[in-house]
Amino acid sequence: MKKQHQPFTFSLDTLLYPLLFVLLIWLVFAIEIRFGLRFNKYGVYPQTLKGLQGILFSPFIHSGIKHLYSNTVPLFVLSSVLFYFYRPIAFKVVIYGILLSGFITWVIGRPSYHIGASGLIYVLFSFNFFKGIFARHYKLIALSLVVVFIYGSMFMYAFPIDEQISWEGHTAGLIAGLVFALIFRKEIVKVKRYKWEEPNYNEEEDEFLKYFDESGNFIELPPENEWFSETSEISSEISDINYIFKENKD
Repeated sequence: MKKQHQPFTFSLDTLLYPLLFVLLIWLVFAIEIRFGLRFNKYGVYPQTLKGLQGILFSPFIHSGIKHLYSNTVPLFVLSSVLFYFYRPIAFKVVIYGILLSGFITWVIGRPSYHIGASGLIYVLFSFNFFKGIFARHYKLIALSLVVVFIYGSMFMYAFPIDEQISWEGHTAGLIAGLVFALIFRKEIVKVKRYKWEEPNYNEEEDEFLKYFDESGNFIELPPENEWFSETSEISSEISDINYIFKENKD
C-alpha cells in the first residue's frame, strides 16, 4: 500500500534531509582545506563539454568560508520549508532543480567556473514563492509572503550587478523554480470543503437544518422514526395494563 503523506505535518525528515545536505557541502569544503585541494575546476563551465560535469558537482563546491556560510542558512531554511509543506515532491524539486538550473547556467553563463549552492537556493526560493501563489491555499499564500519578505532582496542578485557573483546561476535558479511551480501546480494541498460547499448541496435535504426555521430559530420536530413510533405505542399499551395482587393461600 502506498504511503500517504499528510500535509503540514512535522517529522524528523523535515530537518534531517536539509541538515544532511548542509553537512555534505561543509564536508566537501573541509576536505579541500585539509588536503589543500581546489575543486573549482569541477564547477559549471558554460558551452564546454567538460563543463557539463559541473551541473552535478557545482552545488557542493564553494570558493571560501564566507561563500559557504552565506549559502548555509538560506539553504537549510528554504529546504526545510520545502520538506514541510511539499514533502511528496520535495526530492523531485531538489534533484531536478539542480539539473535544470545547472543546465541553464551552462547555456547562458559567462566563460568562467560557476560554483556554489546558490543556484539551488534560488530554485527553492522561486518554487516556494510561486507555488504558494498558484496553490491558492491560505497557508501557502502566507508562506509565499513570508519567503519574499525574508529573502526578497535575492531578486536583485539575479542581475549583473557584481562581476564576482554568478548572476547567471541565480537567474537559472529562479527560472527553474518557476518551471517546477508550474509543472507541479496541480499537486497542491486540497482545501477542506464542507458539505454545504459542494456543488450538489441541497439545503432542503440537510438533516441538521430541518431543526431550524427560516429565521434561524430552533424548532422541535415530531419523531419520524418508525421504530421510535412503534416503541412509543408499545410503551403506551404497557402503561394501560393493571396488575392485581392476589395472596397465595396454599
